[in-house]
Amino acid sequence: MNPETTLKTLKVRIKDKHAPLLRQWAFECNQIWNEANAITAEYSYMPIPEVGWMRFNFSAFDLAKSQAIFAKSRGFSIHSQTVQEVTEAHAKARKQFKKDKLRWRVSGGSRRALGWVPFKSGAAVWKNGQVRYNKHFFKVWDSYSLSQFAFRSGSFTEDSRGRWYFNVVVQVPVIEMSGRGEIGIDLGLKKVATCSNGLKLESKQFYRNAEQQLGIAQRANKKKRVKAIHARLKNRRANHLHQFTTKIVRENSLIVVGNVSSSKLVKTKMAKSVLDAGWFMLKTQLDAKSKRSMYSIQ
Repeated sequence: MNPETTLKTLKVRIKDKHAPLLRQWAFECNQIWNEANAITAEYSYMPIPEVGWMRFNFSAFDLAKSQAIFAKSRGFSIHSQTVQEVTEAHAKARKQFKKDKLRWRVSGGSRRALGWVPFKSGAAVWKNGQVRYNKHFFKVWDSYSLSQFAFRSGSFTEDSRGRWYFNVVVQVPVIEMSGRGEIGIDLGLKKVATCSNGLKLESKQFYRNAEQQLGIAQRANKKKRVKAIHARLKNRRANHLHQFTTKIVRENSLIVVGNVSSSKLVKTKMAKSVLDAGWFMLKTQLDAKSKRSMYSIQ
């Protein structure tokens, strides 16, 4: 990769008319995942004569042939590269969590996994003003002028409201910022962030302020309304943090953030306030923007 460029993931929404096809592909991806799960769970330990039980570590390569045969026998229409990508994601997750059996991907009911259709670099292209993948064209709300990018790997993903998105990694130029300042950031609840230069990010308490509205919708069993409220809160919180992180990255070449574990604090009585503060989102935004501007977060 050119040192003057970096990688960035772009996310655009897909037109709703494509949802049925994507849901079918997501179902097939779930079946591929579950087949890999069944194999690794059943055959990880096998009896060997005169030796006893031995443990086998299945890699994605070990499962590749059987997964391809399984997909063909079921008449799946997903791309062969997607079968490989799902199998590789399963192997990576097993290694990360040090387990032979992961959670099953459920395709229906209240525990249904959100749709996910991954693809490898070069499988998706921009053609005739649409995304072309697996011999199908998908219309999207093109807010990034996707025609100017060469697509790498990515995925189609579904949110809790059933809306589908096209996520793709692209190569973008590195932006050199003029700011040369150095700043430290302390994270908190009343003040989401307090900077060493006196700048503060106030807590808007998006969730707290919408609790009554959410309660009314939940008691009325209006599931779509509840999901819409949660989505709006997430977008407002993200926008609030984006304005702050953009300013910080533009003005500083060194950014140091306090080491606060939100994953531990969400298990306490402060859980609502911690989640509402959005510390993880703030640090993620700072990290991504710093990498694109030739600097890194510490």
